[in-house]
Parts: sequence; structure tokens; C-alpha cells
Amino acid sequence: MKVLVLGGSGFLGSYAVDELLAAGHTVMSLDRYPERFRKMSKNAIFFQSDFGNRGELEEVLKLGVDVVVHLVSSTIPQTSNEDLVFDVQSNLVESIVLFEMCVKHNVKKVVFVSSGGTVYGIPRVNEAINEDHIALPLCSYGIVKLAIEKYLRLFFSMHGLKYHVLRLSNPYGPRQDPTRKQGAAAVFMYNMLKGKDINIWGDGGVVRDFIYASDFARACVAAVESDDVGVLNVGSGVGTSISELMLAVKSVVEKPVRINRLPSRGFDVPRVVLNCDRAKEQIGWQPSIALNDGLLEMKNWMTEMVSAGKL
Repeated sequence: MKVLVLGGSGFLGSYAVDELLAAGHTVMSLDRYPERFRKMSKNAIFFQSDFGNRGELEEVLKLGVDVVVHLVSSTIPQTSNEDLVFDVQSNLVESIVLFEMCVKHNVKKVVFVSSGGTVYGIPRVNEAINEDHIALPLCSYGIVKLAIEKYLRLFFSMHGLKYHVLRLSNPYGPRQDPTRKQGAAAVFMYNMLKGKDINIWGDGGVVRDFIYASDFARACVAAVESDDVGVLNVGSGVGTSISELMLAVKSVVEKPVRINRLPSRGFDVPRVVLNCDRAKEQIGWQPSIALNDGLLEMKNWMTEMVSAGKL
């Protein structure tokens, strides 16, 4: 199939592009910039443009696209509440425009990467939560992701545009930029390698579900190739507290660490672990990379980048 990856130069997008190419698909990638940490693949067609540039986006879709993988987001949970109108305009409105273009140009399916860490809000159960759990996001980022999901369902109902929503947990792995505000594993590792302090908000007891980037990419390809529609959790199914993550990173990096304890943040849900049984049943996917193995791969890559002066 011909697959267009929106955000294909980003951390997760680059993994999706790689896995789609390996599966034999024709891949087009649209992003504002080329990849930062490696040369662009010659096997993927790259379009340098902004998601909000509607004219250029439509020109790409006119070339003939079977499936669109939507990975673009202009905000993160930590900052999304600072400008609610911007979050809605740049993410929700532009996504609706995209879906209208998909219908116009006969795109068969959209795979949208949502947020398993924010759309559910505070879990009502102690065990891993499934897709039927009530969704009550605590930040604009999660609200907008959920709204995009609902519009996809509407476009399927109105126009037959197939879709899969992947409610992704916390991804990590090589090529994740540790200088940004998102990605605890990458930030912890980078600071340890550089001898910098680590900030932990609250007591470190916040529990998250960490998934290795290549596991996500396999789920993405499985969703692209599936004829089904629906919402799927994509995570490891294993809960790891922030304190446990810090210790796991420390054991891999093997360097001392200094911790700054900061006040808890209001948008941090206490615990989110995803039940991914539906993904296994519907698209035949399950995670395969254990946290320590993934952290070791990440450490080898990051050490190389630091040594080369690229980080």
C-alpha cells in the first residue's frame, strides 16, 4: 500500500517509517524538518511541510494514498493547558481538515496515534485499564486527542473512512530527543550521562506504562494492514513508577545521580497501565521488548550521540 506518515521525521514517526518500509509498503513522510539524528531513508519519499499547510498537504494526498498515519501534535500534556485555543486550532481543527481531505481523495484508512496516558484521566480500577474505561482527561492534550478519536468515528459513520486509534503509553528508545520536556527515560538517561541533576515531581510514586519504540512501530504496521476499525491500547501492560524508572536507568548507565524533589503537578495522573488484550485479539500484536533491554539499547545510542557532540 501507499502510506503517508504525518510526522515521519519525529521520534515515533521514524520508527513507523522504518517498519512500514520493512513490511514492503510504499512510504511517504511529511514533516517540518528532516530527521535530526540520522540521514533520511532513501527508500521513503520525504515532503518538507507543516501539517497546518493545507495546500501542500492536499497536493501530497492527490498523489494517491491508501492509508494515513497521523502522528502530529503541536502540544504536550505539560504545556497544553497554557493556550487552549491554540491546542484546539492546531490539532483538532487541522485533524478534521485532514479527514475531509482523506474522504475527498479516496484514502481508505487513517491510523491515529492517541494518548493512553492522558485520555483516561484518573483510573477507576487498580488493574490495567482497557479501552472501555471511562475517558475523563485532566489536560487539554488528552481532551483534544479524545475529540479527534470521536471525529474519526464520525467520519467512519458518515463516509466509510476506516480508522484505528492507537492509545499509546509512554514510548522510549533510541532517537528520542532528551532535551525536550517529554520522555522521562530519555531525560533521566541524558542527565546522568552529562552529570546533571534529575528532577522528580512529587514522591516518584507516579506509575506509568513504558513501551519501546519498535514495539509501537509493529503495532502501527499491524493497524495499517488490518481491515478492522476501532480503538486499541498500545503499551507494555507493565506498571513502573518514576522512582523505579530512575533506578532502572541508573543501573544501565552506571553513574551516580543527584535528584531534585519538586512539587507534584496537577496534570499527572497517579497511575496508568494499559491492558492491551484487544490489540492482540484484533491485530495480532503484543509487546516484546522488556524495559531493561530497551534501556540498554537506548544507552548505547545516547552514549554515541553524546560522544559525537550531537547531544
